[in-house]
Amino acid sequence: MSTSPKRMAAAYLPGNSTVELREVPVPKPGHGEVLLAVRASTICGSDIRAIYREHLGKGPEGYQGVIAGHEPAGRIVALGPGCRRYKVGDRAIVYHISGCGLCNDCRRGYMISCTSSEFRRAYGWQRDGGMAEYLLAEEKDLIHLPDSLTYLDGAQVACGFGTVYEALQKIGIDGNHTVLITGLGPVGLAAAALGRKLGAEKILGIDISPERLHLARKLELFDAVLASGPNNVSEVLDQTGGHGVERAIDCSGNAEARATAIRATRKWGKIAMVGEGGSVSFNPSPDIIHDQKTILGSWVTSTWLMEELVERLVRWNLHPEQIVTHRFPLAKTSEAYALMASGQCGKVAVCPTSD
Repeated sequence: MSTSPKRMAAAYLPGNSTVELREVPVPKPGHGEVLLAVRASTICGSDIRAIYREHLGKGPEGYQGVIAGHEPAGRIVALGPGCRRYKVGDRAIVYHISGCGLCNDCRRGYMISCTSSEFRRAYGWQRDGGMAEYLLAEEKDLIHLPDSLTYLDGAQVACGFGTVYEALQKIGIDGNHTVLITGLGPVGLAAAALGRKLGAEKILGIDISPERLHLARKLELFDAVLASGPNNVSEVLDQTGGHGVERAIDCSGNAEARATAIRATRKWGKIAMVGEGGSVSFNPSPDIIHDQKTILGSWVTSTWLMEELVERLVRWNLHPEQIVTHRFPLAKTSEAYALMASGQCGKVAVCPTSD
């Protein structure tokens, strides 16, 4: 870092659907920390919902005026004392929550569920994130990014593809299953891409956005995509010989879409809830109890399952970058967030630096 700049550009989210670019000092890594030159930082729907439009988040989603962005990948350019695994030049993905490392959840690799109110800090929420030229990260939060995956692949592993991989592992996917995905934003597209590699026999998708329906068809990730509407349950039954799907995953956070996912699932089926926010209303006896259905909640993933996913992506030759529809330089971060907020896109990425 001796020849690197002392100051850098960084993006903040003050609310009111705006982005502020500021010049700030380049941080120096302390004990157990690394400094990454950020190559790609993608935008998550939770940033839009809880920070960009208005600061609605509390607790784990409480934004504390830090540099935005919790989906970064980059190259290590400096190490603090005490680092044990990584070296300068290594490519890395950042698991987006830095936990205490000592509670039961952290020991399991689920820093997302860290119980320490003092030490749990999410990148881009309570500590500086990846919408900047450089990012200070703790070594324990890093996952190795293989050379066969791009930085845009890596940026989506933790929060996007990792979140879906966790949910799909919980409900189980194999060649006996038709899968319904409600909500075809970046997380829903990731669910389809991974569901196919896990062996799903048939994949159906539902969304309200014409742009996202078009993208889903263009990517050829689904066997059929349906426009959101009051007849979705019967449409899914028509696609499945009247039985319904064996597995469903809601990535929308929408009440009607969630109810469709539950009611379009066949007897003994399983439904995963991944989309944040919103609500859902259903009738327990006819909708789940009498048909012996299981509803599971799934929140992000663990570091060990994230490492497994990276290995699988290489093995499957699956590149999350395929769902990125727009790339912006750091100077145009405001345009990137505005586009993501519009919903008329796939995944949106900001690329602050390049090799």
